[in-house]
Amino acid sequence: MSPARQVAIAATGPASLGAGQAVVAQGGNAVDAAIAAAVTSMSSEPGIVSLAGGAYVTIWPASGEPVVIDGNVAMPGMGLPREAFGAGVREVVTTYGGGVTLYAGHGSVAVPGALLACESAVARFGSASWGAVVSPAAEVCRDGYPIGGAAARYLDLVKDNLFGHDAGARAVTRREDGSPYVAGDLAHNLELADVLDTVAREGASLLTTGEVGRALAADMAANGGLITEGDLTAYEVVDREPVRRTIGDWDVAVNPPPSIGGPMLAVMLTELARASRTHPIGRLRTAEGAGSGTRDPYRTHPIGRFGTGHAGGGPGWGEILRIQRAVLAYRLRVHDFSRDLDADGHALLASVERHGLAGLPTSASTAHISAVDSDGLACAVTMSSGYGSGVTIPGTGLLLNNALGEPELNRLGLHALTPGTRLASNMAPTVARAADGRVLAVGSPGADRITTALVQVLSQLCLAGADLDDAIQAPRMHVRFDDTGEPIVEHEASAELEEAIAAAGLQGLDHGDLSMYFGGVGAAYRGPDGGDGGHGELRAAGDPRREASVGVS
Repeated sequence: MSPARQVAIAATGPASLGAGQAVVAQGGNAVDAAIAAAVTSMSSEPGIVSLAGGAYVTIWPASGEPVVIDGNVAMPGMGLPREAFGAGVREVVTTYGGGVTLYAGHGSVAVPGALLACESAVARFGSASWGAVVSPAAEVCRDGYPIGGAAARYLDLVKDNLFGHDAGARAVTRREDGSPYVAGDLAHNLELADVLDTVAREGASLLTTGEVGRALAADMAANGGLITEGDLTAYEVVDREPVRRTIGDWDVAVNPPPSIGGPMLAVMLTELARASRTHPIGRLRTAEGAGSGTRDPYRTHPIGRFGTGHAGGGPGWGEILRIQRAVLAYRLRVHDFSRDLDADGHALLASVERHGLAGLPTSASTAHISAVDSDGLACAVTMSSGYGSGVTIPGTGLLLNNALGEPELNRLGLHALTPGTRLASNMAPTVARAADGRVLAVGSPGADRITTALVQVLSQLCLAGADLDDAIQAPRMHVRFDDTGEPIVEHEASAELEEAIAAAGLQGLDHGDLSMYFGGVGAAYRGPDGGDGGHGELRAAGDPRREASVGVS
């Protein structure tokens, strides 16, 4: 390890960024920093994300092949009789996101795997101890963490109908006097701090086969939940080989099946790359000497020209709209109702790779951390606990996920999957490399807008050579389908976007400028290697649509 190692971190807020930087100060690398930030985020953002949820960790070592560590949630119920399924939930109607109906309660909780995935990443790719990575989260819970604006807004909307039924949940999601949190309040979670102290000493298995896991199974059995000790014992993180695509001069690695988000992102990027070959984006960088060795193209090209036509450097909004519409329509027909996401995901990738789009038959609560270090190690972590089940493991301060109660992830119906099956996921933490030494880690929260946010940012970074911050701040759009199957193009304020929507004859819905509806992309980046053999400049960028804290240390 070089004492001069630096790490660029794009985190969710000051607490998670501070945790990552604290580990770097002790000699930690990009994986240590990303996991420390992720564990702290999951411990200090109640209502947004939780340690008892799912996560994917995508890592690309400085030398070696990329890997995805799958710690996503799984269907519980091993050993239970058939009559145990289909119950244990209550309907919660909210005004969140324009109106969301979800299911909460013990029967909505899936088997969590996020912390196990984090531990696996540190053990195999980190340079710090597991205890050093977890300790900052315990300190934050004990000393206090600021409630962010997104958390305050969400908790105020659902404080009674979602989080008002469980004493532990009430304690974590509101002030001591019972009034709602407001942005900037300093919150504490002393019970969770004690749990994290034990996790730092004994490991993540505390939440599965340890004391906390046994308490979880007992509470589920007493309240109509499905998680059993058998589920927790059987759960394992899974190494998956990423789907890789060449996009411009970048080798991009994304989350593979059975994730939904990764394959959809890969297909959309592949089609945009095809479009760029028809209307060469390369001319944009070549004109200003992108091949000059150490010049960083991400510092020279404003994004304003992107999307207004092909002369400025690539597929316009009309092309992006065409690709989104085709891919997301396929998802609606096939993947959202799939009983074998692994097989259907690989079939989709193979078909589009061979035939293009002609080969296609005619949460709210997610968080993301990105980190890249000066050695070239990249780590992207996306985690989710759904909208929250509204319940805790008694005495732990640990809020549980409601992955079984998210309608968009359970199109087949409540408790329809076989126990042990990984649930569908939109999460798509992504890493990428270029031959000149550039390295990127990127991802986003935002439910089904994750893939469309990332494809728009990545296409501009990898194909148009856009500046990192400009690519993230550029207007976005997302094609969704109404109850009749008709496409509606949701978009941010942009005259060019409105022109493309009108030209396609589609209905548009303007969300104004920089809406959090369109995700919150966070990226960490290392520039091209210098002529003297040194590494490129480190940068980190957050999304103004959501709270973010970034830094290089």
